Amino acid sequence: MMLKNLMVFVALAFGAVGVQAEQAVTNKTEKSSSLIGKFDTAKDLFLAQFDSKTDVDDIHTIAAVATMLRHPAFAQVNYHAVAGAYGIQDGLYVPAPELFAAAFGDKWSNAHVAKDKALEEVVALVQQTLKKGGDIWIAEAGQSDFSAAMVSEIQQTLPKIDSKSRIHIVQHSEWNQDSATPADLAFVKQYTDYYKIPDGNATGNGTPGFRTEDATLWSRPLADKSVAQLWQVAKAIGEKYNGVEGRYDNKAVAVGGLDFSDTVEMCWIFGYNDIVDVSGFFDVFVHE
Repeated sequence: MMLKNLMVFVALAFGAVGVQAEQAVTNKTEKSSSLIGKFDTAKDLFLAQFDSKTDVDDIHTIAAVATMLRHPAFAQVNYHAVAGAYGIQDGLYVPAPELFAAAFGDKWSNAHVAKDKALEEVVALVQQTLKKGGDIWIAEAGQSDFSAAMVSEIQQTLPKIDSKSRIHIVQHSEWNQDSATPADLAFVKQYTDYYKIPDGNATGNGTPGFRTEDATLWSRPLADKSVAQLWQVAKAIGEKYNGVEGRYDNKAVAVGGLDFSDTVEMCWIFGYNDIVDVSGFFDVFVHE
């Protein structure tokens, strides 16, 4: 009888271990299923911040970011965009409210027109996310001034939040860093999880290269009915403002090409860093 009881106990013990192991695998699968790259769709917030001053590359980037967000893989991504997130650079802003509306609906704030209101809107979204246990992922297609203002507000309103581990900033451009208010750049480097990744204007450096003078590639996004309008508007705005009234003269855009180099930051966050170039981007995200 004792031997029989011992055998039953051993069987039950191994059974319990098996159930626990199976549950662990299930939990891991459930957890990983909500991840896209580094981003947890179950709780995180993605902020796409654009300076649009004075280079029109941000205009193409807006279309590219929105194209990624419309892909089925991004259906559960919680996001918000910010226009006019610029620093101390000289030159004129490139207005594109119609493109922001087409790209992001009502999920964007206009810091160029009303910085305080935009900051208030973004801080509210960040607070909600952090309180629910989510992290903040910021693609800085511009300078760090707006990010610094937001993080400062979070430190004051949610002092128990460790911004160094919960707020992540990704920047690809040294020019953007040099055009930020120095104190603001130093602030975000100190108080956030800050990443400087290789520049997205060239291939072969560790990130995709999303700048090309090949005008024939425009046919690809313009052939995709789900995003064609975005790219048509972006193309028109880019051509209208490129190099005009002292704005930066983007050589790729000037010859009819594309430049959405800032999009490498989003690719890095969401695990698409293995894309090589503009054509490769369209291979993944455009359906002709």
